[in-house]
Amino acid sequence: MYSFRDESMIAIETKTVALFGNPNSGKSSLFNQLTGLRQKVGNFPGVTVDRKVARLQLFDEQEVKLIDFPGTYSIYPNSQDERIVATHLCNPSSEDYPDAVIYVADITHLEKHLLLFTQLRDLGLPILLMLSMNDLAEQEGLVVDVQKLSKVLEVPVLQFDGRAKSQHTELKTTIQNLLNQEPAPTSPLYKPSSEEKTIIQAVRTATEIKSDYHALLLAHHHDWLPNLETSTKNSIQEITEKNDFKSLKHQIQETLNRFDHFSPIVNKVISKKGEDNTITDRLDQILTHRFWGVLIFFALMLLVFQAIFAWASYPMDGIEATFGWLGEQVETMLPDNWFRSLLVDGILAGLAGVLVFIPQIAILFFLIALLEEVGYMARAVFLFDRVMQRFGMNGRSLVALISGGACAIPAIMSTRTISDWKERLITILVTPFISCSARIPVYIVLVAFVVPAGKWLFISWQAWAFMGLYLLGITTALVSAWVLKKVLKAESHSFLMLELPKYRSPRILDVLLTVWDKVKSFILEAGKIILLISIVLWFLASYGPGEEMQLAEQEAIELATQQNLDEQATDNLIAAKKIESSYAGILGKTIEPVIRPLGFDWKIGIALITSFAAREVFVGTMATIYSIGSEEDEYKIQERMAKERHILTGQPVYTLATSLSLLIFYVLAMQCVSTLAVVKKETNSWRWPTIQFVAMTAMAYLGSLLVYQFLG
Repeated sequence: MYSFRDESMIAIETKTVALFGNPNSGKSSLFNQLTGLRQKVGNFPGVTVDRKVARLQLFDEQEVKLIDFPGTYSIYPNSQDERIVATHLCNPSSEDYPDAVIYVADITHLEKHLLLFTQLRDLGLPILLMLSMNDLAEQEGLVVDVQKLSKVLEVPVLQFDGRAKSQHTELKTTIQNLLNQEPAPTSPLYKPSSEEKTIIQAVRTATEIKSDYHALLLAHHHDWLPNLETSTKNSIQEITEKNDFKSLKHQIQETLNRFDHFSPIVNKVISKKGEDNTITDRLDQILTHRFWGVLIFFALMLLVFQAIFAWASYPMDGIEATFGWLGEQVETMLPDNWFRSLLVDGILAGLAGVLVFIPQIAILFFLIALLEEVGYMARAVFLFDRVMQRFGMNGRSLVALISGGACAIPAIMSTRTISDWKERLITILVTPFISCSARIPVYIVLVAFVVPAGKWLFISWQAWAFMGLYLLGITTALVSAWVLKKVLKAESHSFLMLELPKYRSPRILDVLLTVWDKVKSFILEAGKIILLISIVLWFLASYGPGEEMQLAEQEAIELATQQNLDEQATDNLIAAKKIESSYAGILGKTIEPVIRPLGFDWKIGIALITSFAAREVFVGTMATIYSIGSEEDEYKIQERMAKERHILTGQPVYTLATSLSLLIFYVLAMQCVSTLAVVKKETNSWRWPTIQFVAMTAMAYLGSLLVYQFLG
């Protein structure tokens, strides 16, 4: 009996409509606009990895569940995200099995996009073919005969620009008709071979399945399908072995057969007028050039870093002023007690130390999203594929590495599009070397101690230093990947199959939604950690064992009297002595012998420990520690850290050697628990995240040690 294990305990009455299509087809953009759900819309494969679900209200008050499945090229998967599609389509009892399908195809690449469409059609699903990117087709002089295409394929066809909000009424009406009308019988587009017919008949007999093509898919995928009953799996396995069924051979034959069938159809329904050399073709001659393309790529990245500094100064000053004003108001309204200290010195100081860097992060996301929208990122993947291959990865790895500039977590998840296990594992292990947005607050604070003000070639020295830190991370990632390529043994090898989308003007709404989602996620996720750690740090820095804090205060007063210090200097000395005797001071001093060769003191040691929860917590931690008991403006963390002096020597704590050593440590160290958890999930083992953590920490320690000992 053909069956899957039903893991859903909830009866679903709402009908399901699925969105399918190739990557870059405009599918996710259409889903975004139909439902209002804020979702990242990328312009290169690998962005939409997991399914996205929303509710859609039709005109007959019927509500349907609309699911945006990952973009895929075929029902025969080569990566994990493509397996999501095959898994659901092979399981009619699945909660997400569609009652109807909207298939979005880019009209400018219609022939390539019809492969998956014909496979879905042969499953007997009610299906609507939507032709997107009509604005680009018009620019290229492409004209499609929609009525002829609909008649030949025996399905409704709509021309629709997924980037526009018009024609939603017609689309909803068509969906309603698909769900409420009995589907007209259609002839299958694929004619199985005699060998396949034998397999199909045997599988149908063993499982009582009705669809020929569904039976053929089970013969191909039974060995890895989740939730397939063991008895069913064994029966199909016996059939394929008995008939010597070669899955890969028949997949290739089917794919070629389908292209032979629908390629003439496309030639009949699409005509072209005007010149063949399009704007996209002319731009690609430059942007994908082996020399000029690489030069332009690095120039764009340098401009991004320059914008992070040049555009963000005013909003950063405003945020600092706002938190300073809030602190003054709290101190005015509340009496001098532990609660006021918690609010001012703990919560506000910690949050201000991170939120002040939101403008830089927003600018970074905005510019990267623009590059994705216009179609440039796919070119970057293509451009660097040959380079990636030399280091044990492929062009798709660049998607993860570039995404790692925002956050390593979604970047590592995007490696599901890499079919080869070795290339995927290498990409996962080296992606955290890429400087993520969480490192930006640390970089911005410390670069000020390392790089003087000034410009070269109209670019600030700090922007050059910023790019240098990113290049250091990239170089380390590539060298590490090369080493892993030699160490890891695997004979398999993948090839890059990538469709370069047409260049198009960015849809600013999608860009802004992307920025808003990323920044909001950064604030909420980091905010929870920072709030908790700020409270814990405030307690650890404000209290100590026994009467140690009182004794430290008395010692500081006596020392200030002996040195004839003024009131401000006395307060600072008392604050320094008290925090040194606190629980936080004890914790920092415990690890100080280990980190002293790197130029770090016990206060920096506290920040290193707390920032393992998230790198950006470093700045909040320093803001909290330096604000405890001090009358300095704790919200301007750079100025406060610049004034920090060693108690005995009076020398600055953040010298060139110490600051650069700390920068190197944060470039190389794995200081993100969430990233380690994702690596464990994606590799299904604690072995690889453990190796990753130990190796990156050792490299960070050694790098910092060499820098400090050389410069110190």
